[in-house]
Parts: sequence; C-alpha cells; structure tokens
Amino acid sequence: MRKAPDLTGTGVAIVTPFKAKGKVDYKGLKNVLEHIIRGGVEYVVVLGTTGESATLDKEEKKEVLSFIVEKTMGRVPVVAGIGGNHTTEVIKGFSSLPLKGVSAILSVSPYYNKPNQRGIYAHYKALAGESPLPLILYNVPGRTAMNLTAETTLKIAHDFPNIIATKEASGNLEQVMSIIKHKPKNFKVISGDDNLTLPMIACGAEGVISVVANAYPNVFSEMVRQALKNNYSKARDLHYKLTDITGLLFADGSPGGVKAALEMLGICRSDVRLPLVKISDHVQRMLKKQMETIK
Repeated sequence: MRKAPDLTGTGVAIVTPFKAKGKVDYKGLKNVLEHIIRGGVEYVVVLGTTGESATLDKEEKKEVLSFIVEKTMGRVPVVAGIGGNHTTEVIKGFSSLPLKGVSAILSVSPYYNKPNQRGIYAHYKALAGESPLPLILYNVPGRTAMNLTAETTLKIAHDFPNIIATKEASGNLEQVMSIIKHKPKNFKVISGDDNLTLPMIACGAEGVISVVANAYPNVFSEMVRQALKNNYSKARDLHYKLTDITGLLFADGSPGGVKAALEMLGICRSDVRLPLVKISDHVQRMLKKQMETIK
C-alpha cells in the first residue's frame, strides 16, 4: 500500500463541468482546477458527489480522473471517489480506473440497500482487503439513508490501518466528538459539511472536503488554516463571510448551486445532468446578491 497522503486542511470535491449538450467540458474542468489550486487548497477530490459521478459512465470516469491527475502535475494530492452499493463492483473499480498519480480513495457508505451496521462494516472490510491505496470513509446519511455510527466508524478505524480517515457529513457534532475522542492517533476526521467545518475543527477535526471551495478556495482554505492554528477570531470572520452563500449553494440542489456560482465567476458553465436541473431563478438571484458582497 502506498504511503498515506496528508489530508490536513482543505480538499475540494471538484465539480465536473458540462457543455450545453451534456458532454464533459474539459476546458471548464481545467479552469476550475487551476482556480482552486491557485486558491491555496491542500488537495483535490475527483469523481465525488459534487462531481456528479452518479451520471458519469465508466469511460467518462476514466477520462476525467486521468485528466485531473495530468493537469494537477503533482502540485496537490488527488483523491478519487470510488464507492457504491455493490461491494464487488466497487472493488472492480479499484482495478478498472487509472489510479496512477492518485493518493487515496474516498468511498461512500453503501446507499439504497440500507445495510445495517454489520453490513456496513463487512463492506469496508472487503474494500480494505482489496484496495491498492489508502481509503477514506464517507458518511453522508442524508444521501445514503443509513448513518455510519461512531461505534462502527471506530471499529473500522481500529481494525483496518489502511482506512486512514472519515469524511463526516452526518451533521451530528456529538457523533463527531465521539469519533475524535476514541479514534486511533493517525486516523483523521474530515468535515463533509462546509458550514460545520469551523466547529468540527474546534472539536479536533483536521480539515474538510469542501463544496464552496470550488468557488471561493482562497477564503475557505484560509479559514481552515486559521482554525487549525487556533486563530479562531480570524477564522470566524472568514467563516461568516461565506455561510450565507454556502447555504444558498445547497438551497436548490447540489452541485447546481456551486456550478451557478462558478458560472457567475466566469469559470465554467452551470449545466448539470438529469435528473439534476439548474437552480431556480429565485435562488440564482439570491445567490448573485450574496456573491456581490464578497470582495
């Protein structure tokens, strides 16, 4: 297994821009990548939920991942999203996707099937036994319909040393604190909720995999760095600079919101793939108004 990357700080769940007729917009993707790297983020996550991986076919996933690795040119680590609700197919993805130049794999807890905690544990046990790279858990019960509990997360963290972190998007700070208190020393807790990142870092989390940092990488990554340095006065100022915008990014579906912001910033188009649709005109107007307050 390769050496685990340093996941401290801000990772960005990068969007996948599309052209008007639905093809992947690689010029737009390069624009977003350069924007977030210039913004000072610590790493990039490709093929995640924000990247609309659910509507990318197998060849597109290979092409998008290869493109990001090539254009990143080693400037920041790249994490690949490889997850699903079919354990065997997830494992097949470890060998079918081009992982050269990738530092770790982010794998979402199984969705739709609604496995119990023993099933979730068995799923990650199988992945840990086959993964060629360090693994990051991803707990997002709002999408998967099943919470990956603190108890199960800790059992996985203690049992499988190649599972190096969890992206926690449960929204439950008590659960987060329990994981942080009892986790192995080298296991990282990463925020999966932009607006909860500051309090999570205050509790002991070590960073975030962010959506809003697609649009505002400089502000958000600096907020995270200041919080990690215990400079909470500066971190709070930056946190509150973006909280209203962040709320609007999710008000009418994600990643439609952040893609709309990126289009207003002149970085890429706001097109999404069905069953997602663009955000409403009403939310667009509110988002534009809030963005005008950012200097």
